[in-house]
Amino acid sequence: MRKNYVLKGNICYCIESSRIEISDGAYLVCEDGKSAGIFPSLPEQYQDFPITDFGECLIIPGLVDLHTHAPQYAFRGLGMDMPLMEWLETHTFPEESKYGDMEYAKKAYQIFADTMKKGATTRACIFATIHSEGTDCLMSLMEETGLHTMVGRVNMDRNAPVNLCEPSPEQALADTEEWIIKSRTQYRNTEPILTPRFIPTCSDMLMEGLGMLQQKYHMPVQSHLSENDSEIAFVQELCPWSRCYGDAYDRFGLFGGADCRTVMAHCVHSGDDEIALMKKNGVFIAHCAQSNTNLMSGVAPVRRYLEEGIPMGLGSDVAGGCTTDMFRAMVDSIHASNLRYRLFDDSLKPLTPAEAFYLATKGGGAFFGQVGSFEPGYEMDALVLDDRNLPHPQELTTLERLERMIYLADERNIVHKYVAGRKLF
Repeated sequence: MRKNYVLKGNICYCIESSRIEISDGAYLVCEDGKSAGIFPSLPEQYQDFPITDFGECLIIPGLVDLHTHAPQYAFRGLGMDMPLMEWLETHTFPEESKYGDMEYAKKAYQIFADTMKKGATTRACIFATIHSEGTDCLMSLMEETGLHTMVGRVNMDRNAPVNLCEPSPEQALADTEEWIIKSRTQYRNTEPILTPRFIPTCSDMLMEGLGMLQQKYHMPVQSHLSENDSEIAFVQELCPWSRCYGDAYDRFGLFGGADCRTVMAHCVHSGDDEIALMKKNGVFIAHCAQSNTNLMSGVAPVRRYLEEGIPMGLGSDVAGGCTTDMFRAMVDSIHASNLRYRLFDDSLKPLTPAEAFYLATKGGGAFFGQVGSFEPGYEMDALVLDDRNLPHPQELTTLERLERMIYLADERNIVHKYVAGRKLF
């Protein structure tokens, strides 16, 4: 697959959160799968690279989904009148128990993988279930999509249905380590990520063992944090020694730090101690605005997290969220912050479209390395967008067209998609 080429069009990307960089009719050079830069005219050293001129199309970085649940895709849009814990018992756990059946797992995961390939997402952090064979199936299907993803075999050994609780911490850890050894070298685009579902479903012994596996294999970690008031109270009952929910993860070495890349979904109700700990440890936040609204969890103080310099991106959180569409995730993050500002806390200004675009690209992309921008050295993840199906009675600037894309685009507007320099379609 050719990794040296040039794309020409109206290029939009972020260097910082407050501003979108625009280069109209410019040349975006891909060299060895990475951006070599954006140029108003093509430098001589790239004259031999094949050029594709996309005319008036917009070229943006691929979008990053920092938190989603593949086995929940089948029941998206159901149970949206329930709070988190009731929703888990009524919809999530019964559905996830089906993924021990490989025929069902392959059928359901194929639908999810096909959807992800067609959409705007180029990178994603994905939960599977406790079933190792089903998780392998999901990883293989995601590998075929060409997307770069992290997929987690979920760990649970308490406070869940018997058929979703692993028989013992020892067995859970043995099965998880076997899965890690098998999957960490099996794929090129798909890597394993440690996935304790959340503190309420993971015993101290299981968490201690996962911390040791993290140290042994230098694994990234994904989980949930401070999503719902009743969940936080439950964690305090289970871990009375903890200063905050995040401290319960930190005790086991699963909350960021120099060698523990960690992303925590939600952080709707994080207090000062937890925020300070996330900032100190470099923990990423996956902001899942639609899910937080659907499950009545609240609205995260995203402006504060930006001002604190905590790394952050967006998550679809299917099926708490109803769609994997990361354009929709951008809009929902803006809407949620608008409501928080107007109804709850006018000290935190709402997100701007530029900031939402940053979170969906470079903000979340940083969890994967140099991803989510077209700055030199960044991996070439790109979407080519055609907005001719959205006519307007006057001429718009490229920035205005991009803002309309954030609010109005869907997969029909994506005409080409590139991941790490490879053209998927």
